[in-house]
Amino acid sequence: MPQGIEVALPAGSPLTELEFELYGQESIPFGCKAGVCGACVIEVQEGLDHLGNKGKDEKTFLESLGYPDEIFRLACQCRVTGAVIIKVADSQV
Repeated sequence: MPQGIEVALPAGSPLTELEFELYGQESIPFGCKAGVCGACVIEVQEGLDHLGNKGKDEKTFLESLGYPDEIFRLACQCRVTGAVIIKVADSQV
């Protein structure tokens, strides 16, 4: 993350594991963890191809929230397969 926090997760881990790995440090705000609340929108700065494919429902939901670009993802829908740099997305409101 741009804050300089580095976390190692096993390949295939969901980004929701960051809640446990960061032990209360500033992290991604996870809400429902099911891809329906939009609390965990992230901007992928590097390694977009290391977070799995964006499904149609995720893409449609992100667009409805005002995040149409491919660099935006719902963290709860991502599984890490390699090195990534992410940040919590700026609010579109």
